Amino acid sequence: MYDALLLVSFGGPECRADVIPFLENVLRGRNVPRERVLKVAEHYYEFGGKTPINDQNRALIAAITREFAERGPHLPIYWGNRNWHPLLPDTLRQMAADGVTRALAFVTSAFSSYSGCRQYRENIAQAGDLPVDKLRVFYNHPGFIAAMADRFRVALAELPGAQLIFTAHSIPLSMAQTSRYEEQLREACRLVACEVGKPDWRLVYQSRSGAPNQQWLGPDICEYLKQLDTGSEVVIAPIGFVSDHMEVIYDLDTEARHVCESRGIRMVRAATVGVHPKFVSMIRDLVLERTEGAPRLALGEFGPSHDVCAEDCCPK
Repeated sequence: MYDALLLVSFGGPECRADVIPFLENVLRGRNVPRERVLKVAEHYYEFGGKTPINDQNRALIAAITREFAERGPHLPIYWGNRNWHPLLPDTLRQMAADGVTRALAFVTSAFSSYSGCRQYRENIAQAGDLPVDKLRVFYNHPGFIAAMADRFRVALAELPGAQLIFTAHSIPLSMAQTSRYEEQLREACRLVACEVGKPDWRLVYQSRSGAPNQQWLGPDICEYLKQLDTGSEVVIAPIGFVSDHMEVIYDLDTEARHVCESRGIRMVRAATVGVHPKFVSMIRDLVLERTEGAPRLALGEFGPSHDVCAEDCCPK
């Protein structure tokens, strides 16, 4: 039934010249002041105009390729992005030219929301006529939880008594109220915290954008850190990201770390799941659910998410 896997991601610039065109793609149709666009561009320029997300996606594709070669299924893997090259329309054209007739899509977003799920489905549908079915969200899959817990344990080894702080990308309240984003985030945080034996944790948000008068999920990570006492110790885990986006290396490794250093707070940032073997194996599990009817694994209270979203799911 399926003869390819398509990895779908956000995309990002590879050099300084890419930054402004990339941001214009990201923000098209949104009321974001030009000065805000230029300010965000400076974040990229600090790192030479290149985001780590592309190399991490290449590494993930290589890891999935090895996993499939060793354990099956034997599917070719393609890569298409929402906002920068390789763009989805180009990738779908290549897939069709290669003879692909129906594909599964793994989206690098674990949670349900308009921007994290439905918009990607819309992007795929708008990219071409090739039938592509998105794999379900995986926020409570044992492979994702175990990989995130392992990343947390490594960070906690440096600060065993630290407070656990999870972060995720903030979204507008209007979007949060029409999806299960917050509920799923809190459940994933709870599952990871229980896995590492640290039931006391806090979920905060980062990377807010958009009009200043629009309400977004909070509290913001930096504002939260400013409330902590001097001498506090924190481990920050970006559970809302599966790899190191610019939002991770700037908003956490740069801005949040600056706040911690200015206030005498010791901080360790846990790694994202990246190419953790348990995460890579989870992707295979999700594919086998659809190709072979494999068990639909999930932890916690909510069970596995649906494969096919309702027409009115996660409106903008």
